Amino acid sequence: MSGGHNALWSDEPTGRDLLSFMAVAEAVADAVLDDALDPIALGLSGSWGSGKTSVLELVKQEVQKRAEAAATSVLVVPTQPWSYDPTVGPKESLIAEVLDALRSKIDTGAGEDAQNLLRRLTKRVKWAKAFKMAALTSITLQLPKVEDILDLINEDSVEGEEEPAERGLAQFREEFAELLQSDGLKHISRVVVLVDDLDRCLPETVVETLEAIRLFLSAPGMSFVIAADEDRVADAIQKRLGTPEARRGGGETPAELYLHKIVQTTIPIPALSQFDTQAYLFLLLAESKLKADTFAALVDSTADLRMQAGSLDDLALPEGADLAEERATASRLTPLLYEKFHGNPRRIKRFLNDLHVRQSVASRRGITLAADAVAKLMMLERLLDDDFKTVLGWLAQTRLRDQLDALDRAANEAVPTEVTEPQDEEPATPSKKKAAAKPAAVVETPAPAPEAQFSDSLIRWAKLPPKLDATDISGYLYLAASFAGIELVSSALPERLRDIASALTSSVQVDRTAITDDALRAITPADARLLIAYLGGLTRDQPIVQKYAVPGILRLAKTHSGIEDGVISALKLLPPREVKVATVMLLKPENGGRYEPVLAAWDVDSATPQVREVIKSVREHWSTFDGN
Repeated sequence: MSGGHNALWSDEPTGRDLLSFMAVAEAVADAVLDDALDPIALGLSGSWGSGKTSVLELVKQEVQKRAEAAATSVLVVPTQPWSYDPTVGPKESLIAEVLDALRSKIDTGAGEDAQNLLRRLTKRVKWAKAFKMAALTSITLQLPKVEDILDLINEDSVEGEEEPAERGLAQFREEFAELLQSDGLKHISRVVVLVDDLDRCLPETVVETLEAIRLFLSAPGMSFVIAADEDRVADAIQKRLGTPEARRGGGETPAELYLHKIVQTTIPIPALSQFDTQAYLFLLLAESKLKADTFAALVDSTADLRMQAGSLDDLALPEGADLAEERATASRLTPLLYEKFHGNPRRIKRFLNDLHVRQSVASRRGITLAADAVAKLMMLERLLDDDFKTVLGWLAQTRLRDQLDALDRAANEAVPTEVTEPQDEEPATPSKKKAAAKPAAVVETPAPAPEAQFSDSLIRWAKLPPKLDATDISGYLYLAASFAGIELVSSALPERLRDIASALTSSVQVDRTAITDDALRAITPADARLLIAYLGGLTRDQPIVQKYAVPGILRLAKTHSGIEDGVISALKLLPPREVKVATVMLLKPENGGRYEPVLAAWDVDSATPQVREVIKSVREHWSTFDGN
């Protein structure tokens, strides 16, 4: 991940087309503005996070752009049934939103008739009855009776009428159609209602919203675009109406038939392809490093490349912009994210946000890791759950360094081969003996495959750059385990020794001093060896704890005789490049002959010059001490 993005990516819908969904939006606009299809209810179907809301924003832009080009006026009414006031019925809420939007567009100079019609339509809705019905249906979980729905249209006389209005929905439809054709609204060529988040709603809200849409669909000039997961909407209808779930003859369920009586056709939102996933990741990462106009040009160039079925490597980057890291990060993340998230834009964006938050928290905890290393670890944590737990197990068992090295070899090194000579099964003849005098042909055969130790998914993950080192990632893994609520307990260390090990490696001095020498002497020699081996493995995987673990090892050596070999083996586990000057100085008061093998293991080229200088000083001290 690029380190240049300093804020989270918003989950709000956007009018910027980073996914090349404009093709879908244009198809929707074609349908809703087609006079031959007027009126129309069109479905825009996609799963959670597929980009439905963003496509609706693009539809709004496209419809308005076409209206301006044609010098006509199209009223676009966005609505979200999921956010309706729960004390007001969904049907009434949708009707009110449409009427309010029309009220704002009435031509005041020629709109007296329209104003009167609008008042009459509004008064026909009995809000008190709506409240009663909402309460009734929520308690009984039954669909309102037809007469209850019809009673929402007020029978009482309204202002300007000498006699009561005709009872029923038909009268409302006629008056609404008359409203759209009135002088005050004749400049409005079409009303396009964009319905979002219907699939989030309770079954009652879904059905009532669809009934309200059906109420309007008899009026010319009305278009609805319903963005929702069609399967979830059908499920809600089935639950609300209590219709059978089974399909008849392999066809549609009754709930689907009901839905398709209202929604004439559905346009699916395509899942992102692998190229789309990579391009989307790249654009999200690159946005913060570019000015708005430069970024817009990059988005257009990416869309053109998609049309040409090209590769992101062929994308011409803006002049003066260094986006190599962002492009490389997108390339690394794409295969697993595409496979695990199935081309879902919201899941991809959430992964990047989680990655940003995790990197921020880690840095504030003093865990310094390169952005690409955090990205690789996040993929393990979020996408490969079983493998993540396997790696945490290595950490708990103080085997992280050894296992990571073995995993790297399995993932990135060629399978070794054995060189064998061909065997002659027939008896040797003089001619064959003569031929045998010549050098035998060398035949390479694959070495026997080692017993499977790592999963294919873990090996695949290990192939991703960068290579990870136990020293660098152990702190992050502890943090990730805490976020996941996973306790890292080593089964290799008996429970009776775990508190002692924890105290000896604690950063709090009072914890370390609470373990007295007498308490250490009370440990059996076998347990002392177990503790020393554990502390040695801990310093190997987490060198940062050497300032506490090495003194603990030396204390155990002083309180138990005959375990020097275990102590030396444990200290030699500390990687030379990770040895600190203070750690070497801890050996200065000790017996030189005993710990020379430790210094020999640390005194190599990978150690820092300062450490090697101190090793030399300690040896000189031992020499002087032995000489005296």
